[in-house]
Amino acid sequence: MRVVLAEDLALLREGLVRLLEAAGFEIAAAVDNGPDLLEALVDHRPDVAVVDVRLPPSFTDEGLQAALEARRRVPGLPVLVLSQYVEQLYARELLADGTGAIGYLLKDRVFDADQFVDAVRRVAAGGTVMDPEVISKLVTRGGPPVSRLTPRELEVLELMAQGRSNAAIAGRLVVTERAVAKHIANIFTKLDLTVSDDDNRRVLAVLAYLDR
Repeated sequence: MRVVLAEDLALLREGLVRLLEAAGFEIAAAVDNGPDLLEALVDHRPDVAVVDVRLPPSFTDEGLQAALEARRRVPGLPVLVLSQYVEQLYARELLADGTGAIGYLLKDRVFDADQFVDAVRRVAAGGTVMDPEVISKLVTRGGPPVSRLTPRELEVLELMAQGRSNAAIAGRLVVTERAVAKHIANIFTKLDLTVSDDDNRRVLAVLAYLDR
């Protein structure tokens, strides 16, 4: 599985390269700025990109914008964004096209190698991964239409936003997969998501979660 990595801090970049290579990934390119990132993503078309939000030259959201532009040129390109702080706008921008294969983690998560590598694999496989702290902050905000959901449905939606499958959600909540499927159906109904491809509805549900 080929990865393009973007991180401006040399020590962290090298550490991520070693971690990913140890997990069996091939590093197609490791860059330290936005323009080089965009070029690498379009040229290499990797299986997944791991991108720091803030990169030279602007040190604002250069990495995110380069990744979004690459997804416009290479639709569906899997991107996992790393951020020092919780920025809800970044999460919303990533989810806006509704196609999945995106993730948003706080940088601290890279120190848990298993969790980080699992997130990279899930995004590469087309999943949606959101940092638990991002989800926690969003839950406290409330507001329609998510305010229609029961506490249990919110738990299920939070786990969906972390990219977990129905089976994984069932295991986490100690319920049956059938119960999870029922909760998800209720979530779709309450969020006014009409019958369509289930994967797309999961992404739209997470987007509704953020768009409050």
